[in-house]
Amino acid sequence: MKHFFLASILAGALALPAYAADYTIIAPANPGGGWDQTARSLQTVMQQEGISGNVQVQNVPGAGGTIGLAQFASQQKGNPNALLVGGYVMVGAILTNNSPVTLKDVTPIARLTGEYEAIVVPASSEIQTMSDLVEALKKDPGAVSWAGGSAGGTDHITVGLVAKAAGVDPTKINYIAYSGGGEALAAILGSQVTAGISGYGEFESQIKAGALRLLAVSSAERIEGIDAPTLKESGLDVVVENWRMIAAAPGLTEEQEAAITADIEKVAKSAAWQDVLKTKGWQDTYLAGDAFEEQLTKDIAATEAVLKDIGLVK
Repeated sequence: MKHFFLASILAGALALPAYAADYTIIAPANPGGGWDQTARSLQTVMQQEGISGNVQVQNVPGAGGTIGLAQFASQQKGNPNALLVGGYVMVGAILTNNSPVTLKDVTPIARLTGEYEAIVVPASSEIQTMSDLVEALKKDPGAVSWAGGSAGGTDHITVGLVAKAAGVDPTKINYIAYSGGGEALAAILGSQVTAGISGYGEFESQIKAGALRLLAVSSAERIEGIDAPTLKESGLDVVVENWRMIAAAPGLTEEQEAAITADIEKVAKSAAWQDVLKTKGWQDTYLAGDAFEEQLTKDIAATEAVLKDIGLVK
């Protein structure tokens, strides 16, 4: 009987969820934006799915994520419990800020999501359509102010491409960069700027509430459930998809990297994460391993070419 009880206790212990080490996720921007939302969504799903018992999120804003990136690379070396959210915006910021620390200084794990850009104006604006905005841009590029995320990021690149497609000098655009989605949104809602640009998910509730007017989205085709034309339909040959990734610290062993990759794969394939994607309006662009590293190299080269083309990088 004694052996039976011991065996039962042991079996019960083995049946308990085997939690991975606790994680701290760095969101290299202020609360409210896409990176912050991604980090907090990861936090929720990892804990909900029993992938990690305790996940903390820390915001380290500034310079398009390059401050958080530099801090992460220098302070977390060899730490398998630290993760960093990044993406297309960070790639652009590294180039425009001529950052000495790049994504080569961390351990890229996986691309997680994709999101199309949305161009909005306050509901009180006289601008009713994308054509109206382009007309104003052509008339006086400097008089049209745009609120968006970090300089050189996806929002900035999209505005530059819109200007170029409209026949306007991209270097003349009046782009105001904000390091957090909340600040940019406040400026747009307060009519402090002409228009705003960000991922659709960051504007969705205000659009549905009637506080913002959605002029266009940057997808190749209309998005189901979103009542807005594409930029292409508006006569502008522009398609842009923002993407977000997760990276681990530099200096990890192969075993540590494999364990983190396995945890992130569990997140990406969970029903809870699929629900998050649906709720946020994010595309599932999960890609990991060598395939992701190859794609990342291509994306960095393509981003550099675009930034040079619109005058943001020499």
